[in-house]
Amino acid sequence: MSTSISASFTHWLRSNRGFLVLLLCFGVFRTAIADWNPVPSGSMRPTIVEGDVVLVNRLAYDLKLPLTGIAVARLGEPQRGDIVTFESPQDGTRLIKRLVALPGDVVAMREGVLFMNGVAAEYADVHRLLDPVAPGVNLPATRATERSAGSERSVQYLDGMPNRRSFGPVEVPAGHFYMLGDSRDNSGDSRYFGPVPRALLIARAEAVLVSADITAHWAPRWERFVSLLH
Repeated sequence: MSTSISASFTHWLRSNRGFLVLLLCFGVFRTAIADWNPVPSGSMRPTIVEGDVVLVNRLAYDLKLPLTGIAVARLGEPQRGDIVTFESPQDGTRLIKRLVALPGDVVAMREGVLFMNGVAAEYADVHRLLDPVAPGVNLPATRATERSAGSERSVQYLDGMPNRRSFGPVEVPAGHFYMLGDSRDNSGDSRYFGPVPRALLIARAEAVLVSADITAHWAPRWERFVSLLH
């Protein structure tokens, strides 16, 4: 009986070896080179919204052994303004946030204004809107272009939901990076779990591949398809 099962399994392997090799190559590609990540939360609004599927570059910072998190070579250095996927140092959850401070930087926030090494960020294009934070729920929000330490991004603040708009100053330790969500009042980030060690960085987000509106029966957002992130 066991001989028959072994023979059947061997036959199955031979018959499907091409498919199995394809699966292995696909796994290697997604864990070592590039990947695509659905975004379920609004912590990076307005840059990334719920329902976006984001292309990430796993070779941006480190070469890692396929199917593991073991880095074998450094390929690049994280920069202020990068959008990064990483494992939360708090519970290992995969997150996507904005890298705002490098090792040695002193970062702080005062009433929503970001300070980098004692210099306040500049805010331009300030405007008001209603932001859909959940199906059927819109909150008044303020959006602006934030310029700090040579990088810029769109950020937003939600009325009535002040989320640690003041903290620090915090000096980022060697080998660590400080992360914030672009939606400053709707993000669990380094304000809660501290700077993120380089070993927990996974990839740099490069573009939105496809997007669907989760509040409108997953209707495609054609205008967000294949759009670069910055």
